[in-house]
Amino acid sequence: MSQPQPAWLAQVAFDENGLIPAIAQDVATGRILMFAWMNETSLRETVATGVAVYWSRSRGKLWRKGESSGHTQHVQEIRLDCDNDVILLQVEQHGGIACHTGRESCFYQRLEGQDDEARWVTTDPVLKNPDDIYHA
Repeated sequence: MSQPQPAWLAQVAFDENGLIPAIAQDVATGRILMFAWMNETSLRETVATGVAVYWSRSRGKLWRKGESSGHTQHVQEIRLDCDNDVILLQVEQHGGIACHTGRESCFYQRLEGQDDEARWVTTDPVLKNPDDIYHA
């Protein structure tokens, strides 16, 4: 049995797969930390708990950020864009690492140069070896 949908949730424009893009931004610095997907269940749980929960498309299940790494995201504010189809989570990133590569942000590569000479350059250091985070 599904829960009745609150008015705030009815405004969210989930796509044909029941998902909405979600951007996590560091509330203190404004830096974009990561992008993920949310479904209705993950958004409801995020609102209820104040801790970021996403939908893992590859695993087909809820992904409670930090459940294996300990690097949780405590949500300070949730925003919805003008088309109601993108969520912005302003978070406190605990542990200082949002990316599974051990970096602060998933957006650690910058395009440098132009045209055929352009290349991706890694700009951010690994803060912790992923093997140490995930005990591989």
